[in-house]
Amino acid sequence: MVTYKKILLLIFLPALFISRISLANEDGDTILPLDEIRTFTEIFSKIKDDYVEDVDDKKLLENAIRGMLQGLDPHSTYLDEDAYKELQEGTSGEFGGLGIEVGYEDGFVKVISPIDGTPAQRAGIKAGDLIIRLDNKSVKGISLMEAVKMMRGKPGSKITLTIVREGENKPFEISIVRDIITVENIKTETIEPGFTYIRISNFQTHTVDDLKKGLMKLKNENNNNIKGLILDLRNNPGGLLNAAVGVSDLFLNNGLIVYTEGRIKDSKLKFNAKPSEMLKDTPIIILVNGGSASASEIVAGALQDHKRAVIMGEKTFGKGSVQTILPMNDRTALKLTTARYYTPSGRSIQASGIEPDMIVKNIKFDLKKDIQNNGLIKESDLSGHLDNKKSNDDEEKEENINNALLIENDYQLYEALNVLKGLSIYLKKVK
Repeated sequence: MVTYKKILLLIFLPALFISRISLANEDGDTILPLDEIRTFTEIFSKIKDDYVEDVDDKKLLENAIRGMLQGLDPHSTYLDEDAYKELQEGTSGEFGGLGIEVGYEDGFVKVISPIDGTPAQRAGIKAGDLIIRLDNKSVKGISLMEAVKMMRGKPGSKITLTIVREGENKPFEISIVRDIITVENIKTETIEPGFTYIRISNFQTHTVDDLKKGLMKLKNENNNNIKGLILDLRNNPGGLLNAAVGVSDLFLNNGLIVYTEGRIKDSKLKFNAKPSEMLKDTPIIILVNGGSASASEIVAGALQDHKRAVIMGEKTFGKGSVQTILPMNDRTALKLTTARYYTPSGRSIQASGIEPDMIVKNIKFDLKKDIQNNGLIKESDLSGHLDNKKSNDDEEKEENINNALLIENDYQLYEALNVLKGLSIYLKKVK
């Protein structure tokens, strides 16, 4: 009887003998290791013969491929037909699921960032959360793609995530109802006349075009007089490299944006800005935090190195590697880490992140409570105080209300607006 072990050895051994001649490196060592391949075939044979249940050959080999890639880094993986399709849908901006960008850490699923306006964000999932169970099934030991598959599902169906969060004494559960995830990756707003805000939630195929439209919209709203821009990249998990380069290019007139280095020739690339800057001489502040990763860090690093923007917020995630999609056929592919990227000054972001120029924690305020607790009073609090006849009470009240809402809802944005106003005044004086 011919066993699987014998069949596999018949397949592998001729190739190994050939490798001694044709696949040798400069030192004369063979590239393919005989002993390890022999061990693999023996383990394959043992599983086929002795495992408690019969296992399909295709499943065994796919699992071996997944394990091989998972052992490299958290971002390299094998994309089967479903996963490959989901990846293509994700970069186009619409897919089904919870709306979480995830990675792998210490055997658990780590939330890089919840996506804006998705079930995950509404349920309170935060960047940095560790997911240890999905519907009472431990994620320890399963691949990242398997965990992602479990989180995907029919819109309207519910899944319960068990979360470990820094600062919490014990794990807790969050139930989320799945939905169709449509990523609206550009949001624009005029916070005050001349002072504008753009939120990019993800870097996708149409991000650069959408950003151009958003900038033109803000220019029209402000009679072509934009005094300053806040670019919000908080909890933006990244996306396409070309989109990050395109976004950076809109705010630079020349110079290096980012470069990549890897082992193969195609991984050594340089991306330079073209003379296409849309907001020349307009002060820019970029907001980042621990959920800002990959493409977000490329933009923040490029504009920081060129001194084109002030980076505010908290240290970024630190994903400084480039993944290339390598199709195996029409249905499957490898997502393989092929390079590291570097900012114009030569900084690698990998595992270190972007350090903000100004660190601002996102403190939560309850103004009524804080005013009561600090015991401080102003002239306007005194009984019988004199009114300021020259002030425009309605405008002042509206500004105070807006400031109070910003402080309570988004302290980092409030501080960014204050710094932006200061930069605008300073630049006027030095012109």
